[in-house]
Amino acid sequence: MMLHYLQPAKLQSKKIVFEDVFSARDPATLEHLKELSSRRRVIEESINQSSFITEAIAREMSGGLTSHCLRKLEQYLPLLENLIFHVDLVCSNHRVVRWISELKIRWSSALSSSSLFNLRGPKFFQIDNLRYELGMTLYLYAALLRERAIEILPADLVQSATLFREASGVFQHLANEVFPSLQSSQSVERPLEATPSMCTVMSIICLAEAQAVTIRKAEEKGTTVGLLAKLHYGITELLGEATAIVYSNTIEYKDISSSFLEFISSCKALHELRSRKYLAESVKIGEQVGVAIGVLCDALINGKRELPGEESWRSIFGKETDAASDMLRKYENENEFVWHEKIPCGDELPRLQGNKIANALPYHPKRWERELNFKI
Repeated sequence: MMLHYLQPAKLQSKKIVFEDVFSARDPATLEHLKELSSRRRVIEESINQSSFITEAIAREMSGGLTSHCLRKLEQYLPLLENLIFHVDLVCSNHRVVRWISELKIRWSSALSSSSLFNLRGPKFFQIDNLRYELGMTLYLYAALLRERAIEILPADLVQSATLFREASGVFQHLANEVFPSLQSSQSVERPLEATPSMCTVMSIICLAEAQAVTIRKAEEKGTTVGLLAKLHYGITELLGEATAIVYSNTIEYKDISSSFLEFISSCKALHELRSRKYLAESVKIGEQVGVAIGVLCDALINGKRELPGEESWRSIFGKETDAASDMLRKYENENEFVWHEKIPCGDELPRLQGNKIANALPYHPKRWERELNFKI
């Protein structure tokens, strides 16, 4: 089983009505603006939990609330890309600058501790830049792709892994192409989600989750335990990269949710434990029973040290450590009566090696190409 953390998709946003702010020169432009507002309103209602569409109706319409919101985002994003394209052509005009400010583009953070524990509701961050709207919308899209991958995991491993890789590609696009353009406004307070480094962290997490799904498929096919050990440790290495990014910038991440950090560290520890279990099984096959016992002892010491506080994660950890303990008892009995091998420890034990095979699927933005004209 995998550890699940759905908090990244729990963003909220304030209402935007484009046609009330932008002055259209022709009916086609006005229609485009109204359609933008209409598409966004459905998304607002869904994420702000103010929609009159019940969960049952949404599931009937498009396979669940997550799929329903994903479809609406896929309709909204090309319209938004087209607006940004045409606004960029006249971005120096003082009226256009004022219009963007009057939109009051505001989004909350789902990974900020101050937003999560604010009794008055989430804190909203305003940045007067259409790329902020694009970035946060794309972030929501990627987070929902990831959520959908988790939803379908029990039924379709292949599609689940693909969705994780797609989500990773969107986060990668945000980190490289969208949010760097906002970095010039250093003085403006922003949500964690609107930083390139956090998008890189989320991209890595999605890759780790895609690899975890791939491992489940490999286990079903009977892949060798030596390779499974390397694949699990590959996940540990990926999550180590994500952890390093977070702790390399303590100022930017000073308000990050402790539960998000615990999720990363718990996943990292869980897959290291699984890697050591498979490594023990591998060396046991090679008739190195003493080494296998040493590996399992080390795995249990480290695993119990990293036991998470979240109950559902703790349960998964418990099952994993129980399985390792059972394996250890079996090997110890066999060693006592048959092999009588010395039990190595510390530097005498084989080092774990990782194999990272999951890669992101590149995101290619789509733009609905319609000419827009404004009264400037």
